[in-house]
Amino acid sequence: MYQTWACISFLHWSYPVEVVARLLPPGLAVHELDGRAWVGLTPFVLGDLRTPVAPAPPWFARFPETNVRTYVVGPDGREGLWFLSLDAARLEPVLVARTAYALPYKWAAMTVERDGPLVRYRSRRRWPGPVPAASSVTVEVGAALSPGELSQFDHHLTARWQLYTRVGPLLARAGVDHEPWPLHRAAVRELDSDLVTAGGLPPPEGEPVVHWSPGVRTRISAWRPLGRANR
Repeated sequence: MYQTWACISFLHWSYPVEVVARLLPPGLAVHELDGRAWVGLTPFVLGDLRTPVAPAPPWFARFPETNVRTYVVGPDGREGLWFLSLDAARLEPVLVARTAYALPYKWAAMTVERDGPLVRYRSRRRWPGPVPAASSVTVEVGAALSPGELSQFDHHLTARWQLYTRVGPLLARAGVDHEPWPLHRAAVRELDSDLVTAGGLPPPEGEPVVHWSPGVRTRISAWRPLGRANR
């Protein structure tokens, strides 16, 4: 399928590797950096949803979404994403994604508003649990970062080209193709969220590392089974 991920903020905290590893299925390992695991809270607007055949109806194709994700290495040696939760504001895509992509999507009441450099993201989970789970984030967008200013650390937190899921006993991988993220400096001006803890982690410590992007157009491939995920 094709999607646009727009007006996206990346908020990241580090965790001990063993804390994140216990949430991963067999076959996946934490992709650590400097001996730490990283977990991201990423609110954005999903738009232009379509299949290779035809676009989705307008009421179906655009809605806010907020993901909690971490970074992994699969049994095939590829680096990718593992989602702890994906909250979205449109019920019908949530039901489709839970069925077709076996991803832990949740239905939520969500808004994204922009006022100059300030972007406000609001989310309150509706179904399924754990309920309540909510998030209020305001980010102030700064100057664009040139490619020469981006470090390995910036790429580690944002540049991911695979995602993994578990389909019954099978671990599966899908490719995620898009241009490099156009990243901006950003700072958090408000943060009140329990989505990370609802995903099974302890409360994050310290201030998050923050990036923002106007977005990219993406292509997500069909799942490729990688073998049984059970031990």
